[in-house]
Amino acid sequence: MPRFSIIVPVYNVQGFLHECLDSVLGQSFGDFEVIAVDDRSPDGSGAILDEYAARDARVRVLHLPENVGLGRARNAGLEHAAGDYVLFLDSDDHYTPGLLAAVAARLETTGDPDILVFDHVRTHWWGRGGRSEAADLLAAAGPDTFSVRERPQYLNLFLVAWNKAYRRSFLQAHDLGYAPGLYEDAPVTYRSMVLADRIACLDRIGVEYRQRRQGAITRTPGRRHFEIFRQYEGLFAFLEERPDLDWARPLLLERALDHMLFVLAREDRVRPADRGDFYREIRAFHRRHLPEAGFAAPDGWRGVEMRLLASAPYASYAAVRGLRDLRASALAGQRKVARKASDTALRTWYRGHAKRPLDPHLAVYSATHHRGVSGDPAAIYEKAREIAPHIRGVWVVREDAVDALPPGVAHVTPGSRRYHEVMARATYWVNNVNWPGTLAKRPGSVHVHTHQGTPLKYMGADLLTKPGARYGFDVPQMLRRADRWDYSLAAGRHAERVWERAYPCHFTSLRTGSPRNDVLVGAGPEQGREARERLGVPAGDTVVLYAPTRRDYRRGGHVDRIDLARFAADLGPGHTLLVRLHPSLAGGVARGLGLSDLHRRGVVVDVTDAPHVEEVMLASDVLVTDYSALMFDYVLLDRPVVVHADDWGAFAASRGAYVDITADAPGHVSRSYRELAWLFASGTWRDAEAARLRRGFRERYCEFEDGGAAERVVRLLMLGERSGALLPAPRRADGADARTRALAAR
Repeated sequence: MPRFSIIVPVYNVQGFLHECLDSVLGQSFGDFEVIAVDDRSPDGSGAILDEYAARDARVRVLHLPENVGLGRARNAGLEHAAGDYVLFLDSDDHYTPGLLAAVAARLETTGDPDILVFDHVRTHWWGRGGRSEAADLLAAAGPDTFSVRERPQYLNLFLVAWNKAYRRSFLQAHDLGYAPGLYEDAPVTYRSMVLADRIACLDRIGVEYRQRRQGAITRTPGRRHFEIFRQYEGLFAFLEERPDLDWARPLLLERALDHMLFVLAREDRVRPADRGDFYREIRAFHRRHLPEAGFAAPDGWRGVEMRLLASAPYASYAAVRGLRDLRASALAGQRKVARKASDTALRTWYRGHAKRPLDPHLAVYSATHHRGVSGDPAAIYEKAREIAPHIRGVWVVREDAVDALPPGVAHVTPGSRRYHEVMARATYWVNNVNWPGTLAKRPGSVHVHTHQGTPLKYMGADLLTKPGARYGFDVPQMLRRADRWDYSLAAGRHAERVWERAYPCHFTSLRTGSPRNDVLVGAGPEQGREARERLGVPAGDTVVLYAPTRRDYRRGGHVDRIDLARFAADLGPGHTLLVRLHPSLAGGVARGLGLSDLHRRGVVVDVTDAPHVEEVMLASDVLVTDYSALMFDYVLLDRPVVVHADDWGAFAASRGAYVDITADAPGHVSRSYRELAWLFASGTWRDAEAARLRRGFRERYCEFEDGGAAERVVRLLMLGERSGALLPAPRRADGADARTRALAAR
């Protein structure tokens, strides 16, 4: 008996079917059967299913003699299911990597509940969307099981069949099957949810829910949408037979009315000519099923609509809705005017303070779009506090990042009056990204641009030749902002050349090295031990840091190149896998696609939010990356680097690269997961060849990294010292220098 039966109803989806089935058959957890139901599809879907069944014994195909629709096709598959749990997957959607393993693990830890609910992401024809509205509910569910009677808010989870794993014996015991017609998910979902004694949640995106540009029945206007009433009548007929579920009637009435009013408001479902009839059907349903004890409508506009159902005809409802829309439009206009007035007042405030003299003892810092104290600006800030204490440092930090600031850090929030005052008076501006264009550079101020690492991929003006990569970027505006830089810091001659090419502006290049990397130069094992303790890494483990970068050939930037659970398992006992996403992906769907779940289960350690990437590097023994600039920093530790370049051609073509990292790598290169796993299984990742490649890479790209970059910047630019001793010492042939040897000997 398999653990899972995955039922895939198929109709007219030959263009999507391969992706759907491959996403299931390629799962790392393999104890399942696929029951594909050919609903008399008129295209080539049936033949595709037969091909898969011939290749993989886990696939069984049912060819129905006639078209019966989605609901009854699911029922047909359910009759043949043998698994402990049943999952449904629509044939134009697909699973995310690692889903079934995560579901199996969650079922085990929760003792086989009646239902397990997981998340989804909408994948539009132009790109992937964000987390679903259910994400917060799933995250708040916690590790325990519950019933809807205990937590009625979980009836608000997305109303579909394919975001759940049902215990098959539970479905059979309650004779849960799908009725024909549209909105067939509603009665089964709500019946199962109120009947279940134990429900569990998995805060993980399991399904890429395809939003087809055309062909989706639910987004085709017509009278078929009136079938929603028949579906809900079936649900309430069931409730009439179950007095023990009277507690659920008000909850389900609210959900039903909410669903109906949602459909009424959709122009792609109910035609204008049919809206009066549709509204009257909602009113009739409301009258028939209103509980004798009354009904408490929810707060907000939906509650207003439900109260109107008791007395208002369609004309009155339409008038109220029209007034609401008009009022919302007016309020939006008022807010726009208010924002414009506020912006004008703040600019006036800035210009007023800009008439005052610059404060020679004031420096303003920002890092990574005001996300906190980190990177090169943080290293310069700390060094200035040590050797130039008369210069007061103030950080620009977003409101949502203020609570994470270290104690005693002076800060302002972007857009505030205090922010504009500080920006107008500061002599020193230190940032690793550009300042807003609304801030004018004052004569005498010193703008220091630190960048965010040694460049591998195209930047600045070079993006003009890569239209896909510069999507959303205004390159001329970027260069106008870069015209305010006075100094650009470089870690090596390669970086110096690239910055001058990519930003043809007025700055002076400084061969200082990267201040944030000072802690890496000459770092010993003691710093690594301390960092591991802070990150909770077991003592004695070999620590692998995986740091992927974003992709410009995929809207949103996130592409799963490695099955993290499989990689962690293949590394084996005695290894800890740290994962650090690119900062631009930290707030998107990437974590929901599996990383957060694996972190909670202890399979990997998510260090994306660790404020200092230098600490993460110190805690690790080896870096696995694709094309992240982190490799240029990591080689300063003289620890192995593995470049996983399985999509190098696509990456280089879409973004552009200054270096062919597959030919000029800091370590061994893998071009498939099989090669990556072999490098670690064989120990090749840390052989003599890896050391030779790392040493040569460091000599080519890190000439100015000697551990004294932060001090050099402060002395040169804030204290005005011009001693020749401030220049970085030349590196020896083995990549070391006098300062490095001195630091290493501490």
